[in-house]
Amino acid sequence: MGANSSSFSGREYSGRPCGSQAGTSPARAVLEGVLWILNTGAQWHMLPQCYPNYKTVHRRFQHWCEHAILREVLTDLANELRERGAIDESEAFIDATFASAKGGGDAIGPTKRGKGVKIMAIVDRHGLPLSVSTHAANHHEVTLVQLSFDFYMIEAKPERLIGDRAYDSDRLDSELSAQGVEMIAPNRSNREMKTQDGRALRRYARRWIVQRFFAWLQWQRRLLVRWE
Repeated sequence: MGANSSSFSGREYSGRPCGSQAGTSPARAVLEGVLWILNTGAQWHMLPQCYPNYKTVHRRFQHWCEHAILREVLTDLANELRERGAIDESEAFIDATFASAKGGGDAIGPTKRGKGVKIMAIVDRHGLPLSVSTHAANHHEVTLVQLSFDFYMIEAKPERLIGDRAYDSDRLDSELSAQGVEMIAPNRSNREMKTQDGRALRRYARRWIVQRFFAWLQWQRRLLVRWE
């Protein structure tokens, strides 16, 4: 996104047109304004003038969220990438990270780190997101796996789902197995009888793929702290 001008649908958009109406701002320009806010962590009124008016951008963004428009767009994009062979769900990785909730709101929970939300993500073997969702931070990750699949963006579930020790659960293994998904996670240290095959656990060495996704996500400063 340029600081002074950007091209949207083949035409130049520079500054705010005098007397422009809220509804006439190109969707691409509004989306780039939203991405600028998410990336910088700035307040809405600090949106540079090379984008539409910040009130328009905020209003349209809220509309897109309330009507699940962005989710539909991401779902269509994910399935198109899968058809092109760019997404490989045969092996997927799951993990979570904590985000502070300074602004309060719904679905937050108290933890030792303060009130916040837990961002859950499932990525394919290339690190592309298949599911991203937020939940109250005081829930254990193993209880959120099935909820994460409610936000899964492609029809085919992964053949193998790989996570850390937080996902070592007989009940979870059984539930996912019934859905054709093999859960691979190292056994907890207090488990008396080991259940994981050492050969399958070799795949755990590639868990850095989902950690890399969260490292990228945390560069989006608006996602690090929930201000609204």
